[in-house]
Amino acid sequence: MALNWTMLDSHSSPVPLPHELIIRTVSAAELTLIIPNAPPSSTSSSGGSGGEKKLVGSGKLWLTDARLIFVARDAGAKASGPNAFESLSIPLPSILSTKFEQPFFGQNFLGIEIKPVDEGGLTIGTKAEIRLVDKGLFEFVSVLEKTRERAIYMKRSSAEEEEGLPGYSTPMSAAGPSAASAVPDEAPPGYDAPSYHP
Repeated sequence: MALNWTMLDSHSSPVPLPHELIIRTVSAAELTLIIPNAPPSSTSSSGGSGGEKKLVGSGKLWLTDARLIFVARDAGAKASGPNAFESLSIPLPSILSTKFEQPFFGQNFLGIEIKPVDEGGLTIGTKAEIRLVDKGLFEFVSVLEKTRERAIYMKRSSAEEEEGLPGYSTPMSAAGPSAASAVPDEAPPGYDAPSYHP
């Protein structure tokens, strides 16, 4: 969800968030990022024209209990070229959909639709394709889906806890409203009501 925003340590590994656990690491992955209606880049001649932008990178992939993180192999040396990027960090609840693709020709890949954030470098409709170089993809897809479902459940339950106020009910007696809701006849001590003269 955020392009080139992942905080990396001296070994080009992502710095974990507080209480974040790494579930799976994949040492050889390829990621293709397709950004529709990308704003014109500052590196293109004549200001660029915008339109669809396709970024490709090879590197490592981390699945944590909160995020899916990709770091390009040359992230420490600053990625170069018009279609290169350093990192991609996607909070699991921001993965809108996943699809395991098996093309007739070519390698299997995982297609992901991503919900962008403001100033994250991505636009609405951004998609990613993940290919694992030395491993089967099906097991990774299964673990990602289970972890994503848990992250969404945890986000929803924490939102319900924050928003859910306890319900209050007023006791009603058979004779009518309770004495607690009755208005007193006299003013509180130390209070002189202003007199009203029409």
